[in-house]
Amino acid sequence: MEEECKAPTVIQKLARSPLLEYRDTESRRMPYLLSSYSCHSRLPASMDQKRTTSFSMPQNPAFVAAPAEKNFVLDFLMGGVSAAVSKTAAAPIERVKLLIQNQNEMIKAGRLQEPYKGITNCFERTIAEEGVLSLWRGNGTNVIRYFPTQALNFAFKDHFKKLFNKKKDKDGYWVWLAGNLASGAAAGATSSLFVYSLDYARTRLSTDAQAATMGGERQFKGLLDVYRKTLASDGIAGLYRGFTISCVGSVVYRGLYFGMYDSLKPVVLVGSLQDNFLASFLLGWSITTGAGLAAYPMDTVRRRMMMTSGEAVKYSGSIDCFAQVIKKEGVKSLFKGAGANILRGVAGAGALSGYDRLQLIFFGKTYSSGGG
Repeated sequence: MEEECKAPTVIQKLARSPLLEYRDTESRRMPYLLSSYSCHSRLPASMDQKRTTSFSMPQNPAFVAAPAEKNFVLDFLMGGVSAAVSKTAAAPIERVKLLIQNQNEMIKAGRLQEPYKGITNCFERTIAEEGVLSLWRGNGTNVIRYFPTQALNFAFKDHFKKLFNKKKDKDGYWVWLAGNLASGAAAGATSSLFVYSLDYARTRLSTDAQAATMGGERQFKGLLDVYRKTLASDGIAGLYRGFTISCVGSVVYRGLYFGMYDSLKPVVLVGSLQDNFLASFLLGWSITTGAGLAAYPMDTVRRRMMMTSGEAVKYSGSIDCFAQVIKKEGVKSLFKGAGANILRGVAGAGALSGYDRLQLIFFGKTYSSGGG
């Protein structure tokens, strides 16, 4: 009998990663290794439906399926707690990733005196100049973003599921993959129309370092101040810089993710490794990391475009941004912060695994964080 509801496994959590934060209308959080993109992603049917695959998940607390739950409000709120736990645990490395990724734009704007020499140097300088608590700057906005994203996913998921309802065994792999990419892109773009500005605000707050060259003052006082100043200088368009390349990046990530998963899963998770927790974890981490690294330049471009809102000089578009960064800084600049992004995924997935265990102890089930 087909199960009505399954809690996310560690692979699913890793597969909703931060390296780009690609999300989906139904399954949420492709790692947390990638929390960078606002467009959503969906896990393969073979991963979500036990009856369609020979891959049997072990009864480890991190893999235990939750019973069918009709109380949407409880699931929604508990999912919010899960999101808060994972995002807060990974917030310090997330801020470091954003600082390193966007440091050249900060230097241009006079808000950073000299480049960071690496992850450790960024941590040290941020703590020395702004204090330990500054590592969580922008995390509140990131947590808040979960709730409208999850609500929109709930509203849109049935529509896009029916619109692009393709079966791998019936319609063929390529038709199924195309339908999956289309549904994810449509759902992600639709939800992002409403919540992209929160991702923009989170990025601006996280990269708002206390500039020694500007009297040690921050550019923004908080979330509302980001909206107020951006609307005053750039209008609505300022809140949506990088939106198009964000959606393109989501499609690239999803295509690579599903392609690698379908290719590697039947080869790796067989025999003694079929029910192996570590093998499952490492496969999910490797796939999301690989797909995330391939799509990471698009995340860099969208965020650097965000950084130009309110500034005198802006990129004319994503292609112009790509061209200028490569010409002036080299291809390596498109991957700045990628190492920190990978570490962020591990931190987020680890925190969620631990939180899952606590939920099982107190509630007898686990709640999906959704990854919004």
